[in-house]
Amino acid sequence: MELLENPVRPYAWGSRTVIADLLGESVPSPHPQAEMWLGAHPGDPSRIVRPDGGRASLLDVLTGDPEGLLGAERSARWEGRLPFLLKVLAADEPLSLQAHPSLDQAREGFARENAAGIPVDASDRNYRDANHKPELICALTEFHALVGFRDPMETLGLLRALDVPELAPHVELLAAQPGPDGLRALFTTWITLPQAMLDELVPALQKGAVALAARDHPSGGDWALEARTALELSERYPGDAGVLAALLLNRVVLTPGEALYLPAGNLHAYLAGAGIELMANSDNVLRGGLTPKHVDVPELLRVLDFTSGPPPVHTGQPEGPWTRYDTPAEEFLLRTWQSDDGLTGSLPVPDGGARILLATGGKACVRAGTEVLELPKGGALFLAARDTGVEVESAAPGTQLYLAGDGL
Repeated sequence: MELLENPVRPYAWGSRTVIADLLGESVPSPHPQAEMWLGAHPGDPSRIVRPDGGRASLLDVLTGDPEGLLGAERSARWEGRLPFLLKVLAADEPLSLQAHPSLDQAREGFARENAAGIPVDASDRNYRDANHKPELICALTEFHALVGFRDPMETLGLLRALDVPELAPHVELLAAQPGPDGLRALFTTWITLPQAMLDELVPALQKGAVALAARDHPSGGDWALEARTALELSERYPGDAGVLAALLLNRVVLTPGEALYLPAGNLHAYLAGAGIELMANSDNVLRGGLTPKHVDVPELLRVLDFTSGPPPVHTGQPEGPWTRYDTPAEEFLLRTWQSDDGLTGSLPVPDGGARILLATGGKACVRAGTEVLELPKGGALFLAARDTGVEVESAAPGTQLYLAGDGL
């Protein structure tokens, strides 16, 4: 067992309270704190804290002994790399509209950009590694998101309720093909509009959203949340094609403990809230708007999945005292456990490959044989494949744990 020190990413959309409070730091933090990364991603690996106070990159330690840390079979399966990346995500402002590639798309795109001589850290780079990035987001607080394309017939209801004359030709475009082809046609039209047209359409949409969000609007109760979202995005990103594109997506609100799985090609944008995010060990992002960062429309269109319908909301399933969130991804599996208001007996930690244990509340004592480590709120441990028979005890009321491992 090894204590971890984990990097915090200060993106502008981050929270000044959530991660600072988790780590026991001053609140509010001097700068927004968006993500805490726990893992061995080359872009920002965790560091192992030695008993003598020294630090060592988890990536370097893993590279030096992949079989010892992952186990022989998993080391071969994952080519000596930790297959997952765990994050604490805290958003006070919307993230960019984005999607992630499949494994084949990532490998091809990474090789193509390497051949073109684009530096891996270049701002206009799409593929920073050769891996795909399916992901799971599990809410710590109420969590708001746009996820996947809404059923076109429902979207037509929203667009007609907005009653924006300037959008009428676009509404009819979808009405003529209320399926994946129509969604692709409308999304492509909106994402490629000249700036002059966007500067007319987005303010017109804003007026429609104001009217629809009004309490006395006949359809306000049905579409009030979507109207407020369109209004907020249009105010934050005036003239951005992503404001229009967001109208096509499912508006989802998660309560703590609920989760969403996002496969390759799923267009999404996290809007607000805190969550535990677990994904394949990749940083490949293709953006479609709501950001000043690089947007590559042709590449985004190449990877998008225009299948429509509401995304399944996962509540997990029991596995002994743990709750586990199964997904189709072999690279990761998330488990969680929370104590009641009292203290508990020993909680067995599932064996199997390398794992990361994170405490998001209370305090825990972790035992492996004769070794005992204290895990406070915000603390994390790396458990190697050889760390078997590990047990945890809650040492304070409200202890909450998340365990990340692979899905094999």
